[in-house]
Amino acid sequence: MKRTLSIAAMAGATCLGLGLLLSAQGSTDSVLLYWLRGWPGFGYNAQHTALSPNASQPINNIHWQTPLDLQQSGGGIHYGPPLVTPRNNVIVTVKTTLNGSFRIDCRKGSTGAVLWTQTTDYVLPPQTWTPPCASTLTPNLSLATPAIGGTVLLRYSADIASSGVVRQAFYGIANYNAAPSTYNTVVKINTPITSDSRGNLYFGFLVTGPNPAGLLSGLARMNPNGVGTWISAGAACNDATMSQVSMNCAPAISLDGQVVYAAFHDTSEVGYLVGMNSTTLAPLYKVRLKDPSSGQDAWIADYSTASPAIGPDGEVYYGVLENPFPANNDRGWMLHFNSTLTTTLIPGAFGWDNTASPFPSSAVPQYTGTSTYLLLTKYNNYAGIGGDGVNKIAVLDPHTSQIDPITGATIMKEILLKISPTPDPPNQTPSTPNAVREWCLNSGAVDVATNSALVNNSDGKLYRWHFPTNSLSQVKTLTAGVLEAYTPTAIGADGTVYAINDAILFAVGQ
Repeated sequence: MKRTLSIAAMAGATCLGLGLLLSAQGSTDSVLLYWLRGWPGFGYNAQHTALSPNASQPINNIHWQTPLDLQQSGGGIHYGPPLVTPRNNVIVTVKTTLNGSFRIDCRKGSTGAVLWTQTTDYVLPPQTWTPPCASTLTPNLSLATPAIGGTVLLRYSADIASSGVVRQAFYGIANYNAAPSTYNTVVKINTPITSDSRGNLYFGFLVTGPNPAGLLSGLARMNPNGVGTWISAGAACNDATMSQVSMNCAPAISLDGQVVYAAFHDTSEVGYLVGMNSTTLAPLYKVRLKDPSSGQDAWIADYSTASPAIGPDGEVYYGVLENPFPANNDRGWMLHFNSTLTTTLIPGAFGWDNTASPFPSSAVPQYTGTSTYLLLTKYNNYAGIGGDGVNKIAVLDPHTSQIDPITGATIMKEILLKISPTPDPPNQTPSTPNAVREWCLNSGAVDVATNSALVNNSDGKLYRWHFPTNSLSQVKTLTAGVLEAYTPTAIGADGTVYAINDAILFAVGQ
């Protein structure tokens, strides 16, 4: 018998994630349903499942494209994910200068025509790899964008060109206005913004100096009226050595809306996954993040974009790097916990710079196991770092184990694997003769209407991975190929597929 889910059976195949969220939070509000018809934030929803409620179009043609970086400064660049409103307007964040100034463009999903443009004074936090300026849509279709001094620019309507914009601060806009130069210098948002189903915003922030509000680096919450609260990294973990929320770690919200999860680390980039009360930010649960093979503290790298993902049973998934590095060929681990973080469950063999995408097991009709859902993850095995260069993507069973042929560790069972189809001659050596290009993905969109996932590759191509046949059933060439920081895929309200390659956003469809 498959593991029982009290909520999952209530939703149809094409809107499982939407139904899970609504039923779990006790809401049938039409506004919330409307919000979830688009692609509101990183990984689609506040659980970061990347499970589309909309059937994707065939990826036959590039409808339009637009640059995300007007002065691209090389590798290591992360870009904000495309957001799509239910009216099928696409929110695109564009980096406009070498040092990271940004603007927000709203484009018509069908043609790419610009509907409005808005600048943000957001300043990047101290970093080694350029992080994204990552906005989110709220249930009333406002747009929340990171801004200077740890503030947020809230655009009342993401669809209306004449909409007003207001600045909000989680520590009080009056406090900000009393000392803007101080806050602008020392406070910086360092994660994507996540909105829950009630319009509350969550994000990490860094503080690099003294300030009148006594802010320390940590996690912030702000309600739709701009009233906020925050908790320091040390207080969230009950460990004074913790220094920040991990860079790029988008907070995740439990299905019932009661818990917010985020990863914190110290200056050596080791630390905890923490669950906090979603209203007060009072810490509820925590777990020290460990390498499941060595037992040492796992590495929570600031150049990763890994964020917690919440399964439909409330279980929590979070990707880390291995320690010692690169004992697992730079693959890291997809750590796996129960909802209270009190039980460590079967890990996945790959977690580096990756957010898992849970989806219904019915999308893989040949699956005969007992889990009601499976996970889509990247599964590269990098040449030059101990791996054979045979880079893959995988569908894993999170509740059944096998022995990892590379490390000998107990890992999630591999249900489907797909090798990247494009040879990688620079990495083909006598020891890695079969090296292929990397799957270039940090969050993969799953479309259960077509039993497939839309996945990006560093060979410059967008693929549809069809689960029932385990085949790359469709392919569209976007660029000549480039090695870049990993990117998300998304599916719009009309089924257009969005993928980022070589710092360009492509809208691909029928």
